[in-house]
Amino acid sequence: MSQPDPHRWKALAVSLAAGFMSLLDVSIVNVALPSVQNGLHASAGSVQWIVSGYALTFGLSLVAGGRLGDVLGRRVMFLVSLTAFVLTSALAGAAPNEVFLIGARLLQGLAAGLLTPQNSGLIQDLFRGAERGKAFGLLGATIGISTATGPVLGGLILAAFGDEQGWRWVFYVNVPVGVLAFVLALRWLPRADRGRPALRDEIDHVGAFLLGVTVLDVLLPIVETESGGAGWLWLLAALTPVFAVLFVRWERRVAARGGKPLLDLRLFTEVSGYSSGLLLGSVYFCGFAGIFLVMSLFLQKGLHYTPLQSGLTVTPFALGSSIMAAVAGRLVSRLGRKVTVAGLGLITIGLAAVAVVVLLAPQDMIGGAIALPLLVAGIGGGAVISPNTTLTLECVPNRIAGVAGGALQTGQRIGTAIGTAVLATVFYSATGAGFPAAVSMTLWCAIGFMLVAIVIAVYELRRRAGAGRAAVRPAAGD
Repeated sequence: MSQPDPHRWKALAVSLAAGFMSLLDVSIVNVALPSVQNGLHASAGSVQWIVSGYALTFGLSLVAGGRLGDVLGRRVMFLVSLTAFVLTSALAGAAPNEVFLIGARLLQGLAAGLLTPQNSGLIQDLFRGAERGKAFGLLGATIGISTATGPVLGGLILAAFGDEQGWRWVFYVNVPVGVLAFVLALRWLPRADRGRPALRDEIDHVGAFLLGVTVLDVLLPIVETESGGAGWLWLLAALTPVFAVLFVRWERRVAARGGKPLLDLRLFTEVSGYSSGLLLGSVYFCGFAGIFLVMSLFLQKGLHYTPLQSGLTVTPFALGSSIMAAVAGRLVSRLGRKVTVAGLGLITIGLAAVAVVVLLAPQDMIGGAIALPLLVAGIGGGAVISPNTTLTLECVPNRIAGVAGGALQTGQRIGTAIGTAVLATVFYSATGAGFPAAVSMTLWCAIGFMLVAIVIAVYELRRRAGAGRAAVRPAAGD
């Protein structure tokens, strides 16, 4: 057995730092939208595309990014996509108008989608045994913490650089961090020990097109709904099953001919726990990701908080998530799915308490009154993403680790888009009853998604327990 890479933990730290940046940009921009609108005199629809466009191209490029990492090597794809992410971040910060900024964000999302799957691929390549579980725990913690801390960091940046130009530094901050990560990656990321293959032989172009169209059919109408109207684009959503079936049939055909499909469908049929883990993560993000947008709207529009005050108010969630994610990464090797079931239960209880408190507490006391429930919800959230990432990817073969991580992230991005659209729609439609009633109703909607995730987690827990008993019985009879 080969010796483990002596720089593996340093390589992981660099990889997670870059991944944190790309995922942070999903949520950090939310608190800066009023500043962007004022600074560029942009329309409300255009401003929303600054958020939604990033999510769209991010989701479209994840699986392709994972496959390219499997083929060309993680190091090459990491360095190329990180360079693209830094450059597009600088372009976004320097945008002279809304059209330029939207274009930069679309390209930035594309770069982020190519970059993100390299994290899980590197973990599969560099770690074994208990170390792999710990590394996946850190990856899951990075995903959860980046989403939860986005509003806080965004508020701090706006407070530091001013409301008029502060939004530019939300993007510029990626540049020095990205440059440092690039330099360290050159030093610590392992070089591939195989020659570069011919892309025409390794990349399933037809599969990439069909999957891209399928994801686009799902995301584009949702993005347009968030931006003010989808109209005829909902016809695309109706075509989603058609393209999904075509994609599955093509991938099976490629595999049957001995080729290399973009997404090896055996992931869903032969890799234990992958399908249910991907579904659980997608449903969880439906309820999880939109919470921070809605809370930001409630705190800033309903309670007239500044962006910094709004970010600090949700800090208990980020704090609880950060602490628990590190703990859960160590617990999952012993407790398995029990950790995610418990985490989903805690976040459900915490969100339910917030939904009740915002209705009962005086408006000038809501910020302090929801601190403890948000802490409980954050602790629960920290016990979901990290363990689920570990359990979903633990049995994936190294040769398809990148595409497996990309597919898992694609599910989370689709869940984020659906959840954000649904929760924002519920919130806006209920504001006639007052902001506290609107946010309470929205949180109950998020809880509905959490309850569905609990059902999936309990099913997977029972399946694993049954598989464990089946494995023990023959030995007992010997």
